[in-house]
Amino acid sequence: MNNHSTIDSSPRFAAADISKDNVTRFQAASSWRARWQLVNSFVPYILLWVAMVYALAVSYWLVLPLAILAAGFLARIFIVFHDCGHSSFFKSKRANNATGVIAGFLNLTPYLHWRWQHALHHGTAGDLDRRGSGDIWMLTVQEYIESTRWRRFAYRLARNPLVLFIIAPLYVFVVHHRFAASTAPARERRSVRRTNWALLGITVLMSAMIGLKAFLLIQLTVSAFAGAVGLWLFYVQHQFEGAYWSRSPDWNYTAAALQGSSFYKLPKILQWFTGNIGFHHIHHLNPRIPNYHLQRCHDGDPFFRTIKPVTLLASFKSLRFRLWDEQHNVFVGFRHLSC
Repeated sequence: MNNHSTIDSSPRFAAADISKDNVTRFQAASSWRARWQLVNSFVPYILLWVAMVYALAVSYWLVLPLAILAAGFLARIFIVFHDCGHSSFFKSKRANNATGVIAGFLNLTPYLHWRWQHALHHGTAGDLDRRGSGDIWMLTVQEYIESTRWRRFAYRLARNPLVLFIIAPLYVFVVHHRFAASTAPARERRSVRRTNWALLGITVLMSAMIGLKAFLLIQLTVSAFAGAVGLWLFYVQHQFEGAYWSRSPDWNYTAAALQGSSFYKLPKILQWFTGNIGFHHIHHLNPRIPNYHLQRCHDGDPFFRTIKPVTLLASFKSLRFRLWDEQHNVFVGFRHLSC
């Protein structure tokens, strides 16, 4: 076999100069890496939570810097949750599911329901005809022009950075995840109800220990910061300069992974807190690769060096992206409509 042949013989993969072996060999979960990531993610988060309880007794302003740091660890815990949903974090399915449920409680997210929705996202990312499964709302230029005045207003509001990265994160994690999708299977709907009851029990317990007000102040502050990080990452991962979007007849899995998912090159400290999820092109190419192997996979094949990275500074340009221009295959802003 040629060292750089097509990654897979299945029709969903287009020809790409990537060695299949160079990618699939990183699928194997590492028990010691997984356990160490649990220790260096969950333990600091719990310690910071305790510190915030004592800080709140003095002043809420002392809680804020601790909450920002705790949000970083909570974002890292979400990556653990995410990998468990792909059955990639541990070798054991039972260990993945148990860890995923616990990490889901901390992130106020029902594990099974989210796993089901996220699988839909992976099967439709970059497909204009199958948007809506775990995506940030996006319209094409033509769709926006043909929309009613109310829909245009709602869309502009939803794409406003203040709404998207400050209001929406709390809504998504605190409110939206409390309800199951109407199309969700029965087991996934039950997981939402069980998560809600568990979170209610945790709230009652924590309220008895430190008071309801203290619990909500700390939890909602941390969730707001962590949610903002999560929404920003998800936004940049699929809405960036040079991104791939296509209609179903022309949609291709590999192109959607390598061109429609960004290589978000973050400073090392941010890469650590976000669990290497900046290597999103590799994650979409093969979701079974755990986060702790993503960089090694990226570094292991010369082809990935040809992928243009999105730097932290360059990523802020995506804030101007509002609509997808199908004629030119680029993101444009609302100003483009008056041109």
